[in-house]
Amino acid sequence: KKHSRAFLIMSTCAVAPSLLSADFSCLAEEVQKMEKQGAKWLHIDIMDGHFAPNITMGPCVVKSVRSKSNAFFDCHMMVSDPSKWITAFAESGADQFCFHIEAVGIDGAPFVLKEIIASGMKAGIAICPRTPLTNEMLEMFEENIDLISMILPMTVEPGFSGQAFMEDQLSKFKILRERFPKLNLEADGGVKVDNIDLVANAGANIVVSGSGIFKSKDTALTIRTMQKSLDEALKLRLSS
Repeated sequence: KKHSRAFLIMSTCAVAPSLLSADFSCLAEEVQKMEKQGAKWLHIDIMDGHFAPNITMGPCVVKSVRSKSNAFFDCHMMVSDPSKWITAFAESGADQFCFHIEAVGIDGAPFVLKEIIASGMKAGIAICPRTPLTNEMLEMFEENIDLISMILPMTVEPGFSGQAFMEDQLSKFKILRERFPKLNLEADGGVKVDNIDLVANAGANIVVSGSGIFKSKDTALTIRTMQKSLDEALKLRLSS
């Protein structure tokens, strides 16, 4: 691969500031600020106006900030046709391509996973709050676990930043963590300092936070606080 940035294994944790809450007029500076304040991952929300009711950024934006950052670019693909975008995002410098199970179905997911891996990126699967964790889905995850780098059960409906955290979605993390103890689980949506312990204790080892970080008075302290909560919860899981 033309660029090399560290990818997490489940024995580590990360806080991933969501660029959807950044100031787009100075995006490169925002990216560099997050890195300086301790973020090793950056979460990039990609929406096509079809899968989610919003349009955000595309591969050209990812490419433009790639040269300004050494962070792991975690691209959350809220798009109706994930396969269409794999090559473009791989070439833009994305490190991980996380597509929605709702966009391709359970039967189509293994094919998309293989396409992503072939492109040189890590592959993740996201799940909307309205989508239940069925036995069929869990079996598909298990059968393709060598291809899956991360599962993202969303804690808000996809589309916009600043939504309220949906605590009822934490049950998905508990089910997935019990079934897949070594898999990266990412929480995205409404995660802030006041609920980070709930998320961490449910089994997430990666958390995305947009307004919870960018709108906080001390972003560096917020990142450190979230990181500490994740690290402590993971340490407890590994020791039990």
